[in-house]
Amino acid sequence: MPDPIAVNSMFGRIARRYDLANLLLAGGIDSWWRAGLVRAVRRQQPRDVLDLATGSGDVAFALAKKLGPATPILGMDFCQPMLDQAEAKRQAAGADRFRHVRFQPGDGLALPLPEASFDTVTISFGLRNLADRARGLREMHRVLRPGGHLFVLEFSQPAAWFRPLYYFYLRRILPRLAGWITGDREAYEYLNRTIAEFPDRAGLAHEISTAGFAAVSARPMTLGIVALHQGRR
Repeated sequence: MPDPIAVNSMFGRIARRYDLANLLLAGGIDSWWRAGLVRAVRRQQPRDVLDLATGSGDVAFALAKKLGPATPILGMDFCQPMLDQAEAKRQAAGADRFRHVRFQPGDGLALPLPEASFDTVTISFGLRNLADRARGLREMHRVLRPGGHLFVLEFSQPAAWFRPLYYFYLRRILPRLAGWITGDREAYEYLNRTIAEFPDRAGLAHEISTAGFAAVSARPMTLGIVALHQGRR
């Protein structure tokens, strides 16, 4: 499992260039993945949302735009430089546009929140970085209200025929490009290692079920590169 101190340091180093790297390395397709998550959340009409591993806030802001100002959104992350980037975006958008969005530090393994405090929990591309996924999923279950929903958007194992090409890009091309963009090639070598070691859709669905969630489902996106998992408390 990832070392939380190393992960925090890594994201702190790349925080200022994180959004640019995502845009260039994913070719903009990450916005389509986020849109799929937002549509799924919107169908549940939550009263409030907790966005874990919020990073620079892209998912929190995407949710805020579609759910509207009547739905408070809390973005939480354990890396302060990433939260600083998220807050800078919020301020740049104007005081009124995202007044229903706030950010605060928090560790996904010990959330500083009471039990049953949110209708919906989302986590996008952050579950891989938890030092203990089982504990993190139990924490997400704890802070959801009964009947509340979990949404996990995460890298997965792609279709078998596509896998060789995909892993060639991850291992040979992406770290070089990312090193040029961010000045930190090591961070993106870590990325491809965690993707390769991460469970497939069935494996992650089993972990989510084991944490206490019901009605667990998984939907592949983009040839299985990414999957959107859902569960209900």
